[in-house]
Amino acid sequence: MKVRESIRDWIRLVYFLGQNFISLLGVVLTTSSALTLIAFWFYEVLLTGPVHPYIGILLFLILPGVFVFGLALIPAGIWVRRRGLRGREALPLRYPAVDFSVPSVRRAFWLTSVATLLNLLIVGTASYRGVEYMDTTQFCGQTCHTVMTPEFTAYQNSPHSSVSCVECHIGPGAGWFVRSKLSGVRQVFAVTLHTYSRPIPAPVKFLRPARETCEQCHWPQRFTGDKFLVKTKYKDDEKNTALTTVLVMKIGGRTWQGGAGIHGRHLDAGSRIRYISIDAQRQVIPVVYYTDDAGKTVEYVSSDAKVTPQQLAQGEHRTMDCVDCHNRPTHAFEMPDGAVDKRMQEGLISPELPYIKKKAVELLKAEYADRDAARQRIVSEISEFYRTSYPQIYQARRTIVQQSAEQVAAIYERNIFPSMRLTWGTHPNNLGHNDFPGCFRCHDGSHTSADGKTINNDCSACHNMLAVEEENPKVLSDLGMK
Repeated sequence: MKVRESIRDWIRLVYFLGQNFISLLGVVLTTSSALTLIAFWFYEVLLTGPVHPYIGILLFLILPGVFVFGLALIPAGIWVRRRGLRGREALPLRYPAVDFSVPSVRRAFWLTSVATLLNLLIVGTASYRGVEYMDTTQFCGQTCHTVMTPEFTAYQNSPHSSVSCVECHIGPGAGWFVRSKLSGVRQVFAVTLHTYSRPIPAPVKFLRPARETCEQCHWPQRFTGDKFLVKTKYKDDEKNTALTTVLVMKIGGRTWQGGAGIHGRHLDAGSRIRYISIDAQRQVIPVVYYTDDAGKTVEYVSSDAKVTPQQLAQGEHRTMDCVDCHNRPTHAFEMPDGAVDKRMQEGLISPELPYIKKKAVELLKAEYADRDAARQRIVSEISEFYRTSYPQIYQARRTIVQQSAEQVAAIYERNIFPSMRLTWGTHPNNLGHNDFPGCFRCHDGSHTSADGKTINNDCSACHNMLAVEEENPKVLSDLGMK
């Protein structure tokens, strides 16, 4: 009996005090946002392809916020009215009875009950969809378009373009989820207040361990055998002379013969390599610790890096994993020379155009006011160069000239973002050692142990060079590849 009386009293209280402007405004906001949300959900089901990022903000973030705000206004209005009546000593000792025999009151009660259950369902669904949307690549890469355009552009042109951002940057687990959302709140304020870094620094310190991300798809210990590579670069002479390098990379893990390739030596089970870096990009490594097959740990100290004990103590002490070499596995930016070589080898930039390599690299390295000005000038200057210097080629191959010019401009747009202060070489790539120190951060011949041993910097330790920048390597003819 007491339970029924309590329910009756609460119904009388809500019915009486709920008749105020604030609560009614809350009802209007909640109802209108709920109907809009449901309509959008139906639209999303029928819509083909991903939702536009700004519609996503409205659909998964703003409207649910309005919905919850409206719900909060209903009890807020009741509290305000109750406080006002109490201040005027007009609060009744007993609230007027709610007569369920009146059809309008009965309908209002059932409508309120059903609406409450529906609101709970909408809040739960909207919360889930909101979190789900914030984990999409579309939200990460396109919502904050100015800030993330460089990274999103590189991501779209990477081998991991079908892997969602959260799989590497967040991954499973409640702890990492909470950390990412707290970091996201900070980033929202940084974007709103324009206090974010330019360029966006590589988040290597905050990534999950590679064994929880990279090695869900890749397993270094299972990499076996060697990799045969043919690399072509072009001289900046009139003929764009092609120079070919042929090499065999020893990338494998351990073999039945006991040998170990690059992955087997650096990522062997047992965490055999540790190091100390004293800069945020891990480019300066003064000390390396290596545990050999017998379990003995040897310390290698660089004679070139002049560091103090305090710098070593404050440096990053790290166990080596995948991202120490593959530090730009997805968000990789090119260098102008290599980018042009790649497009020429693919035929996107025609090697048959005289001096195209030299002209392309020259224009890519030039300074421009903005990206639009860069595209316009690159395309126009390449066209003008062939129109004035090689008029016959220009007339006969005008389409090829135009295509090649567009591809050179595309290289610039793929890699340079002045608004984010991102230019050639801003982000070092540790894979290899042609454009950045990379392997030579440790394999530089200056890291020596107390007993005089030096970290191996012999080329043959990692690869066998079968031909080095030759015009017509014999090895390719011997293999039937020419």
